[in-house]
Amino acid sequence: MIQTAKQEQKDDGKGWITWGWLLFAASISTFLNLQFHWYSTWIFWNMFGVITLVFMLYAVIRGYSARKTERVKTYTKDLFDKLNIGFFIFLTIIILSINLGVGPVKGFALLIALYGFWILIYGAALNFKPSIIAAFITWGFAIGGLFVPASDFKTIMLLHGAAVLCGYIIPGHIAYKQFSKLQKRGNTTHSV
Repeated sequence: MIQTAKQEQKDDGKGWITWGWLLFAASISTFLNLQFHWYSTWIFWNMFGVITLVFMLYAVIRGYSARKTERVKTYTKDLFDKLNIGFFIFLTIIILSINLGVGPVKGFALLIALYGFWILIYGAALNFKPSIIAAFITWGFAIGGLFVPASDFKTIMLLHGAAVLCGYIIPGHIAYKQFSKLQKRGNTTHSV
């Protein structure tokens, strides 16, 4: 049980990198789409939604089969499971609010703020300072997004892209680099 808890205290950063680049691509593609009028405004976010559903279905199936063989449930895993549920419920509420009348500019500012909260909790639970710092930077982008005029969707897409770059991608690559170093040294009990 102790060894499982120690193993769990690592994050290889791959999830942050994957989601970060997907969110970044959706933001920048939407910005370019608005600039050059290629497709409808939401095409890249709709594509992101389909990709997300595929990933989530895969994760549910994989998680179900992993639970069958899981012998030890740790506090940290339980915390992250509950955090993820809360995050996705809140994310769904924000997305619904954008579809039901909250302007997309302010809605995306709220999404960025939610990312900061999620990043902070993960960083604190794993004692990973780059994520803790990234959470505050992400909140800075969220606050800036609140002052973007409602008609300026291009700017909020740039702020969103910058927020996921600073909040997900950069800390994810730092975690991946640290995790890889630990794996090379054979030390699998260090926390990142």
